[in-house]
Amino acid sequence: MKKMRIILPLLAVVAALSAVAQRGMPKSLQKLMNAEYAISTFYVDTLNDDRLVEDAIRGMLEQLDPHSAYTDAKETSDLEEPLQGEFSGIGIQFNMKQDTLYVIQTIAGGPSERVGILAGDRIVTVNDSVIAGVHMKNTDIMKRLRGKKGTKVTVQVKRGNKPELITFRITRDKIPLYSVDASYMLDERTGYLRISRFGAKTYEEMMDALKELTKQGMTQLVMDLSDNGGGYLNAAIEMCNEFLTHGQLIVYTEGTNSPRNEASAIGNGRYCNLPMVVIVNQYSASASEIFSGAMQDWDRAVVVGRRTFGKGLVQRPFKFEDGSMLRLTVARYYTPTGRCIQKPYTRGEKKRYEEDLAERAREGEYYNLDSIQFNDSLRYITLNNHRPVYGGGGIMPDIFVPVDTTEYTTYYRDMVAKGIVNQFVIDYVDRHRAQLKERYASVSDFDRGFEFTDDDMKAFVAAGERDSVHYDEQKFRTSERVLRTMMKGLVARDVYADKSAYNIVVNHRNPDLKAAIDIINDPERYRSLLEHGNPLYEELRAKGRR
Repeated sequence: MKKMRIILPLLAVVAALSAVAQRGMPKSLQKLMNAEYAISTFYVDTLNDDRLVEDAIRGMLEQLDPHSAYTDAKETSDLEEPLQGEFSGIGIQFNMKQDTLYVIQTIAGGPSERVGILAGDRIVTVNDSVIAGVHMKNTDIMKRLRGKKGTKVTVQVKRGNKPELITFRITRDKIPLYSVDASYMLDERTGYLRISRFGAKTYEEMMDALKELTKQGMTQLVMDLSDNGGGYLNAAIEMCNEFLTHGQLIVYTEGTNSPRNEASAIGNGRYCNLPMVVIVNQYSASASEIFSGAMQDWDRAVVVGRRTFGKGLVQRPFKFEDGSMLRLTVARYYTPTGRCIQKPYTRGEKKRYEEDLAERAREGEYYNLDSIQFNDSLRYITLNNHRPVYGGGGIMPDIFVPVDTTEYTTYYRDMVAKGIVNQFVIDYVDRHRAQLKERYASVSDFDRGFEFTDDDMKAFVAAGERDSVHYDEQKFRTSERVLRTMMKGLVARDVYADKSAYNIVVNHRNPDLKAAIDIINDPERYRSLLEHGNPLYEELRAKGRR
């Protein structure tokens, strides 16, 4: 009798599985569905069927390449928002000061500016919920401030030393997310453009910035793609089109189940003859590599910095009804010369892949050119001037700029990591905002005239001591210049309604930018690099062959 009670449900399972098998599905898919049915029906504990399926999908993807991934509905929304170019909210830049939301800037023309919220205000409540002094996470605060366009939110604000709170009723609206972080003139001829991501509106932002720079006298350009992790392929293609001539290949993709697909310039580019240097580093990836690779392969720009990340796998999105998404790798990106952007990887070894940048640092690649491989298998020939360039996963720049770590100490690390730098700047701006604006009318005036006093730096050190960062005289002196520059840049960002403010200040100490300026202001060297390549690389290749 006992055996009969066990056999009957098993017979039911067999019948159910047979019904599935009769649907004409591939045997592998039948097996997967049968396993899911058996687990969800007979497992000893209660299971969430949706979670079970998601875990199965993630498990399958873990055995593939490092960039195929599954995201649930919330994760998908969070990933897509920065690339869409806008979200709905109240339009402020904020920071947390002693567990209180401190308004750094209001977005020009945004909902908060329209109702009269000012930089320096502290938001205490949101829709009757107290957010100050309750150790609320930034993400939870943002959930309360953001919402659908047209919806209203009531906030109470403390302004200055006045004890009473001011109540504002704000109607949420679309808030732009910019991907052009900075755009200004480095000198009377050289424009500077820093792009942080390739989003839906990046091309339009770039064109607006270039138009404005041209009005200011730009006749040559430095395009900064350092730390740019990529984004939309179409944005990179549209941008490349402005710098290439008709028919020039920009990028092509190809995979086992994806035939070769090419994107080429259509011939209406407005900046085809503009001398240009492109800055990249080890964090420049994907669309950044497509742009810099196309510029390099057509001898269109000199690339400076360090070898890029090497993310050259094409993901096709498959969206599900619940808002979740599967991003499956279907092809690889290739530059016009045929360089595969993707760095080598072993399927299923995602952790090792993620440690690649740290491994490159340990091997000295960021500091020493001799540690980089230059051999025949990595060597390609450009399409106009037939000069050598190098691949090997990522884009090897024409000019290598080593990372300078001499000023970075553990004291610097701790003062930044514990948020002391940020909190000190917030407090400083809170006390001196009006005075700074009165004394320095523009970012340029501030950049030329402002410096922290010795008393300011003593107060900074004391702030670290209060937060358990022990003062070390030697380490402080070693890092003092870089700390002063960073804090000065943050003050400029918080005081002036100029998105370029931070970069205008800190770029004076940017070795990648210095190399770019030196090259673009030396026409003979610039031309030689585009016509012949870097002779040092060829020497290293010849040395390696011996």
